[in-house]
Amino acid sequence: DIAHPDIVDFIQSKRENGRLRQFNLSCLVTDEFMQAVRNDADWELLFPALLTEIDDAESQITWRYWPCREGYVTNDKGEVACKVFRTLPARRLWNLIMSSTYDYAEPGFILIDRINEMNNNWFCEEIRATNPCGEQPLPPYGSCLLGSINLTRFVEQPFSASVRFNWEQFRRVVSIFSRMLDNVVDIHGLPLDQQRHEIEYKRRHGMGFLGLGSVLAMMQMKYGSEDSLAFTERVSREMAEVGWQTGVELAIEKGPAPIMQDEFTVDKEMLAKRPEMEADGYQSGDRVRGSILMAKYSRYMQQFPDELTDKIAEHGARYSHHTSIAPTGTISLSLANNASNGIEPSFAHLYSRNVIREGRKTKEKIDVLSFELLEYRRLVNPASTPNDDNNVLPDYFVSADSITPKQHVDVQAAAQRWIDSSISKTANVPTDYPFEDFEDIYMYAYEKGLKGCTTFRFNPDAFQGVLVKEEDLKNTTYRFTLENGEMVDAKGNEEIEYDGETHTA
Repeated sequence: DIAHPDIVDFIQSKRENGRLRQFNLSCLVTDEFMQAVRNDADWELLFPALLTEIDDAESQITWRYWPCREGYVTNDKGEVACKVFRTLPARRLWNLIMSSTYDYAEPGFILIDRINEMNNNWFCEEIRATNPCGEQPLPPYGSCLLGSINLTRFVEQPFSASVRFNWEQFRRVVSIFSRMLDNVVDIHGLPLDQQRHEIEYKRRHGMGFLGLGSVLAMMQMKYGSEDSLAFTERVSREMAEVGWQTGVELAIEKGPAPIMQDEFTVDKEMLAKRPEMEADGYQSGDRVRGSILMAKYSRYMQQFPDELTDKIAEHGARYSHHTSIAPTGTISLSLANNASNGIEPSFAHLYSRNVIREGRKTKEKIDVLSFELLEYRRLVNPASTPNDDNNVLPDYFVSADSITPKQHVDVQAAAQRWIDSSISKTANVPTDYPFEDFEDIYMYAYEKGLKGCTTFRFNPDAFQGVLVKEEDLKNTTYRFTLENGEMVDAKGNEEIEYDGETHTA
């Protein structure tokens, strides 16, 4: 939490070599903090106070909303008494986040207030965390039930003037896949009673897609261009609309998720979150079905036509959440022939993957080609390669770090409107990208309505990744100290014979 007393240590934790490097960290950022940054105001780091701290005359106590109130001192507004441990300029904390992200690609940025504001289950959930990659905000004991559609399968006559995306087939697949993911709820196999109740009560799942970057190239659109944004929004909207129509059909056919049929008591907090309920005649103490609270008062569902939300209010839906765009790294490589993963562009069209092999002392470097380059070679020019000036690829063959950070955010924003959970997305920037141009990218993401954002810039001092570009390796010098004290320098792409095996530096 951005107001936690330990937030500075958390932000800087990955600066220590070998510590916390192999998984993602993110800050839970509130609207209040973003406003403090904009206004160059001070920011308090605080935590719920003990009774002894409240009685201590030297303690600075302030009242704040806190997601957990049990065992804490509260006032009549439901706010919790918190002890202020430190006050610092919000902009200083912001700069610390951005410099750490620039150097170490961490921490990510989760806009937790927006997640809760747009949550379909706004009336009964307080979300405080996501899964590790950020695409699935979850309540306590919530589970990831994710699946992705390979968009490249719907492109007909790629790289030609007659290229088209088969929307009819896409809608049919979304409908069938919605039923498939719903069936998985019934065979979930989760070990804890609380997990089983959570998934069976709300039946949330997250349908996403992979291959967006590859599809844009096949349809001769530049990733981040206006036509690519329009396509991204449409594919996300069609997935959502068909999914919710199928959710109503399943509710009529099999019964809605139990949360839809339960009645919830309207209280002051609920009316404060949704003042339009009072205009509709609701008041504290009223009992309202979950299907109505979701269909008519979820900020996300309010985007859809009344025809659809009226049906959900009446019949309920089979699930409370339907869409989520995951990274899909492994399935994009293994099941989609290296199509671009998730909502991303291709990392590069010719690059190396470092693969762990049993019995080897280091990872093995393997060259791979993007799906769209393989298709272009098959259909247009068999000799094409991104590294040969005689066979220059068309300009719509872009890769992750040739796209500006703002274009990355624009694509995510085009999809986010129609995704009821969230999106795993990384804005890749070149190693030599100026910090002055980089430092406001999270603010831009906030202004564009994102629920979260992460960035990645190759830093050889900190990064030992799976995906590596030849250019980054060539520009990086590694220094080795041998047993006899001798120092050896080598470029990252140089091959070294060592102990009977050949490795890159």
